[in-house]
Amino acid sequence: MKQDIVVIGGYGHVGAQICRVLGDKYPGNVYAAGRSLERAEQFCSTTEGKVKPLRMALGEPVNKHLLQQVKLVVMCLDQQDTSFVKACLESGTHYVDVSANGPFFKQLEALDRSGAGQKATAVLSVGLAPGLTNLLAGQAKLAMDETESMDISVMLGLGDSHGKAAIEWTVDSLSASFNIVDKGLSVPVNSFTDGKQTDFGGRLGRHTAYRFPFSDQFTLPRTLGIPSVSTRLCFDSHVATVSIAVLQKMGLMTLLRGEWGRNIAVKSFGKLRFGSERFAVKVDAYGHKDGSHMLGEYCIQGTNESKITAKTAAAVAEAVYSAAGLPTGVFHLEQLFEMAMDKERVLLTLTGEGDHILYYEIDDVECWSRQDRI
Repeated sequence: MKQDIVVIGGYGHVGAQICRVLGDKYPGNVYAAGRSLERAEQFCSTTEGKVKPLRMALGEPVNKHLLQQVKLVVMCLDQQDTSFVKACLESGTHYVDVSANGPFFKQLEALDRSGAGQKATAVLSVGLAPGLTNLLAGQAKLAMDETESMDISVMLGLGDSHGKAAIEWTVDSLSASFNIVDKGLSVPVNSFTDGKQTDFGGRLGRHTAYRFPFSDQFTLPRTLGIPSVSTRLCFDSHVATVSIAVLQKMGLMTLLRGEWGRNIAVKSFGKLRFGSERFAVKVDAYGHKDGSHMLGEYCIQGTNESKITAKTAAAVAEAVYSAAGLPTGVFHLEQLFEMAMDKERVLLTLTGEGDHILYYEIDDVECWSRQDRI
């Protein structure tokens, strides 16, 4: 009987936190995996034996015998092809993806459409953004009779600590060009343009956020059927946010595409420690309910973005690990889960034909929502 959980990238910034949460619940059945066995062993030595080390390198031939013992894989690294995920699904190993790789998600969706040999469930878009933003979007849609558009805003604290992979992805995305869905049409846009003000409420107040290639805006039009979705980013420092927007307007962000400029930016972001550790995600949904034009606002905020990413991933992992009768195939988070929230926690539920079943609580957050006629 399969019992093991393997967290790939399990000794990294977010992966280690996921391992600790799952190790407390399933001691001895959780493995921190990655290319370096030495680093895995060093991390596992701090877990009192609850998490075990494992060498597993992406890009090498998949150990199908190993997968026969693994009930769930939690992926914290970016991938280039679908061979590993395909091997998981064919072996009956569930898969949870904590990355934010939009193009790779498209490959997995194509894999799902083939449907060949799938014996397990893959859940994508698991984390903060994508992740909690997807669940907020799902909640906003349920509250309306018709949803016309959604504006998603993400605020990150420059005083927070982030893993190297997350910093590299952010720097690469600052100079990106990408397509959004606007009124059902694909429209090209540039990163850190078209600023829009949003109210995060409370101590955070209003911030101007700018377009950014978070993958939720690419998937939500398909999964929730929303005609227009856009996701924007700002930092807790108004000065830092505006400075990047000005550099983009001057055309200087293209310097990040070169190796020298990229390396300087990655090192600078890694050393920045001004501002706070606070983060926030907000969904502004526009639509109709009971014949009236409505605005629904849904916000989650807290401190330490990586901790909440890890808690969200661990919540989904526990639900997938524990649930019986999950549909097989590839799904984004909002297609299998719904959320409820009170002032200080998020309640994650796995949806089904019958009643919702509570699987996990995400605490250490502040939540608020409101709906108004406009």
